[in-house]
Amino acid sequence: MRPRFSLSGTVLMGPTCSGFSLVSSMLRHSILLPLAASALLLSGCQSTPSSQDGPLGTWADDPMRNAPPITRGLDAAGLSTLLGAELAGQRGDYRYASQGYLEAAKRYREPALAERATFAARFGNETSLIEASALRWRELAPQAEAPNRLLAAFSLQRGDWLDSLEQRLDIVEAGGHGDVTAFAEVAVAEEAPLKLIAQQLRGHLARPNADQLPHHSDVLLGTALIEAALGDTAPAQRRLDQVELLDPESAALWLVKARLALEVEDYPTAQRAAQQGLELAPDDVRFILLLAQAEIRLNNISAAEVQTNALLESHGGNEDLRLSLAQLYLEEGHPEPAQRLLQPLIGQSNVPDFAYYLLGAITQTQGDTDNALLYYRQVSEGNEFLPARAAAAQMLIEEDRLLDARAFLRIERMRFDNYFTELVMLEVQLLDEMNQPADADALLDREISRTPDDASLLYMRAMRRWEAGNITGMEQDLRQILRTDPDNAEALNALGYTLADLNLPGRLQEAFELIERAYEADPDNPAVLDSMGWVYFRLGKPEEALPWLESAYTQLPDQEVAAHLAEVLKVLGRDEEARQLIQQIMQRTNQHPVIDGLLERYPELSP
Repeated sequence: MRPRFSLSGTVLMGPTCSGFSLVSSMLRHSILLPLAASALLLSGCQSTPSSQDGPLGTWADDPMRNAPPITRGLDAAGLSTLLGAELAGQRGDYRYASQGYLEAAKRYREPALAERATFAARFGNETSLIEASALRWRELAPQAEAPNRLLAAFSLQRGDWLDSLEQRLDIVEAGGHGDVTAFAEVAVAEEAPLKLIAQQLRGHLARPNADQLPHHSDVLLGTALIEAALGDTAPAQRRLDQVELLDPESAALWLVKARLALEVEDYPTAQRAAQQGLELAPDDVRFILLLAQAEIRLNNISAAEVQTNALLESHGGNEDLRLSLAQLYLEEGHPEPAQRLLQPLIGQSNVPDFAYYLLGAITQTQGDTDNALLYYRQVSEGNEFLPARAAAAQMLIEEDRLLDARAFLRIERMRFDNYFTELVMLEVQLLDEMNQPADADALLDREISRTPDDASLLYMRAMRRWEAGNITGMEQDLRQILRTDPDNAEALNALGYTLADLNLPGRLQEAFELIERAYEADPDNPAVLDSMGWVYFRLGKPEEALPWLESAYTQLPDQEVAAHLAEVLKVLGRDEEARQLIQQIMQRTNQHPVIDGLLERYPELSP
């Protein structure tokens, strides 16, 4: 059949007058129909009355009343949705565009539509829409790498380690590169649930033909990293031996080998592995740091200094590398070479703040508190500002100079008005650590009386009052925030959730309205989604609560959200799902007081 007409290179074919079907290339290019073409497409294959019949001819009723329904292809509603999405994208309304494409992707099994919905959502930075679109994209194109990569990144961002790994292993099984080693590095650094991750990786490696997949060595390396962090050094070493046979020129292999050797205190092997890796990747700073660490552990301080200086020269005196090496020496208990590394930076016109921070720490280890304080105070506004003030105040407290520490923080608040709130909160935290909550409360009260509209301080005091059981005081502070900032999602959610959780008589509708306003202000916040689900549950609507809690748990898989979701599942008669969810949380962490409280009420849910 001949094409009826095309849209920006996209051909719409239709064997019958019941509608138009989409070819696989649909909407890969931006489309914008002329008005006449839009009208023609909306009318489909309907005949038009002849001019001889008058304005409406003999049609008194809808001429399509008895026509068969459109069951396939692009109907009028589908076309309207697509055109609306295209126009929204062209005017920069990416949220509306993504919603339109996603709706179309639900109507038509066309991966290109879900892909387009995902890209529009990414342009608009719409988190929930990106995830929803990527899920539909993966459903329609299971072998596509891009949606799995997006979903893996989202899972990792919200701390759902197991889901992120599952997406990566799906990529591996489809023949792609799942970046499992990079994932494992982050998991080790962030104290993820390594036992569960190792279990999932071992399950993948035990599958038939897993060793035949193109990127098998990446999974082996990632597994070895996790096992090494767990102290399972023997299986980790066996996996590294396998990788060495498969891919001996892999820099990642020698990186893991060096780390494992350091873990088992085999410093000569660590030294050799770091050197081998440095030959393969001479610009990779990680090998330089590992080599220096191995030399330091071998007590070759002089040799380490000579080597690191030579490496610095070969890297043009790289400032960041110099700072990292100084930090390494300091952490390994050698402040003198750390200080020597920093000396060349002191004469510069713009000394890095991190250099002053390290010099403060070095001088502190040497017992020179006053000079350390001077260095810490030279750290200007930026990333190191608050850590430097915290270190200085803590140093004075350890010297039994609490009054001096508090005077120091008070002076810094006057010097740096931009950090006033953070410095007050820091002092409150230090007083709490010193077991002086009354002084901490007095400080908060005094500073709030001076700055009564400081939302952060009011919120901090509200949470402290909540912990003390002073719900009235908490509500007063949150109401004060809302008087000056009616759309403050954090305050709206905190107050609404508290009213719902306490199940206060006559206040559940108020709680719902507060949480609804929080959702309008911050629709992608999983804490707000959890609150919405919980207030529906308190209102006796568990069916309506469930999707909110499921969405919240997908983004924020912590024990509190899990407890809410499990309780709703229990009330809906889905005990086994609730039990599995509870078991999952209990495997991830040894401390789960909220889950323990739930099991006291529903002991039958114990895994």
